[in-house]
Amino acid sequence: MADDRVDPASGRGRRQVLKAIVAAGAAGAVFGRALAALAAGPGRVTSEMVRQAEWIAGLTLSDAERELMLADLNESQGRLETLRAVDVPNDVPPAIHFRTLAPPPPPPAEQTPWIPDRKPQRIPSSDEDVVFASAVELAYLVRKRQLSPIELARLSVDRMRLLDSRLSAVISVTASLGFEQARLAEAAVKKGNAGPLAGLPFGAKDLFAVPGYPTTWGSKIYANRQIPEVTAAAVERITAAGGALMAKTAVGELAWGDVWFGGTTKNPWKPDQGSSGSSAGSAAGVAAGYWPFAIGTETWGSIVSPASRCGVTGLRPTFGRVSRHGVMALSWSMDKVGVLARSAEDCALVFGVMHGADPRDPDSETRPFAWPPRKSFKDLRIGFAEKLFEGGALEAAGSDPAENARKQRGRDQLQFDQAVLDVLRRAEGNLRPVDVKFKVPVEALSNILTAEAATTFSGLLRAGRLGEFARQTADAWPNVFRQGHLVTAVDYLRAQRVRTLLMRAFEDRMSDVDLLVAPALGNELLLLSNLTGHPCVTLPDGFHADGTPGGISFIGRLHGESEILQAAMAYQEATPFHRRRPRLG
Repeated sequence: MADDRVDPASGRGRRQVLKAIVAAGAAGAVFGRALAALAAGPGRVTSEMVRQAEWIAGLTLSDAERELMLADLNESQGRLETLRAVDVPNDVPPAIHFRTLAPPPPPPAEQTPWIPDRKPQRIPSSDEDVVFASAVELAYLVRKRQLSPIELARLSVDRMRLLDSRLSAVISVTASLGFEQARLAEAAVKKGNAGPLAGLPFGAKDLFAVPGYPTTWGSKIYANRQIPEVTAAAVERITAAGGALMAKTAVGELAWGDVWFGGTTKNPWKPDQGSSGSSAGSAAGVAAGYWPFAIGTETWGSIVSPASRCGVTGLRPTFGRVSRHGVMALSWSMDKVGVLARSAEDCALVFGVMHGADPRDPDSETRPFAWPPRKSFKDLRIGFAEKLFEGGALEAAGSDPAENARKQRGRDQLQFDQAVLDVLRRAEGNLRPVDVKFKVPVEALSNILTAEAATTFSGLLRAGRLGEFARQTADAWPNVFRQGHLVTAVDYLRAQRVRTLLMRAFEDRMSDVDLLVAPALGNELLLLSNLTGHPCVTLPDGFHADGTPGGISFIGRLHGESEILQAAMAYQEATPFHRRRPRLG
């Protein structure tokens, strides 16, 4: 614990408090209390320990109140040590469940996944065209037997071999499995009973379990240690629909960032830059032409951020719409499984086969998903976060070139985002401003993730293994896991209650619109919508001077994936950004 934390009783940092005590000649009394605590013996809670711990909980107790607590606290410590000794596997959830504010789902009706039946405007004429074709285009061409699933698998492997030494987007190549699945898809096409994703190669973030292959979670702690016997539900459903798994993709260690035990996953648009994370390899692989789509997860930006950085389209569905069975747990009340692809329509194609209840994930449920959309784009009520599209006063250029470049990039991104609204208006979108300022302290609720993640991996802290992490900075898991053990149960549950207030407030703001358009990054809506469980699709909306893409997000109402994908598709039909290709040689 850092020694400059604020003491709530005095409002000063602990260093300043210590100096004041010494100056007042009270050092001897403090030393005496410390000796008394030591004399109590190991494992015994003393009144002085309670006094020292009070500031963590924001309390000030009397000596009598502290003494009254000691007997029960010491008994409780023994019970806690017993609990800490229990080995709890990662796939065991707590006995409480998060629920969005949506009403209970209706009885599930039979839903037939959409199968593309529209001929592409441009038929691929080269291998380069094929690897950058959309999932929707490839699905049509495979079904019409104009492309072979086995050939698509070969192109995928060749692409990874050509580029991945530069991009580090892949942890495990699953070519033998992928070719087997491609052969099955080819046979199904010949018989006329192929699934919606027949023959399409894809990647799965290395949090998803696949038998016969390591599931590393991006950490050397787990590398070559976990060979699962189960298949993640999302992988099951995609392969059942004809998909061919070609790789386990790079994931920032334990789902944070783009740094894993093999290095840093790079942005195909600027290979000296990280791809962002933690669905780093899934986003980079799609952008580089490894596969037309990949699956990832998001807890707080892990689809939105790499999608924006790598210029692909990322769908983070409503909490509970896609089963998390067979996926590493980080935060039980915030984890979501989603898609990274070339276009909004591609995301709709893949989501259409992934979503739905799974008895192995008690938080999953079945809701209707209409694709193609049933209503006109012009009928959608499109809110936009008005304050986030307003430009402040232009900052004068300074002497630091890097800082000036950062400011210019921010100005350029604001112009990209403002242009999105113009495109939607020209498409006769029904736009209306929405106030996204809330009284609830959104950032303070990040302690929910801190506490849940620290609980999930508490065994690593107690076993002394946090030093084995690739990153050892303030903004990395080792530091956060330690902090999480100082979040009290009372404060965690209070945060969950405040979260309910936020959910109600946000649902109220969304009541008059079908979706909300907002900048992808740099605002509270990213954390907010992850806490409330709302869906989001992020897509490229321009390119900066250094050739890297920028991104915009469409946030939907609960279970409003159809509407956000429809609006995103309308935008992409009017703009070229999602069709651009990085120059990788």
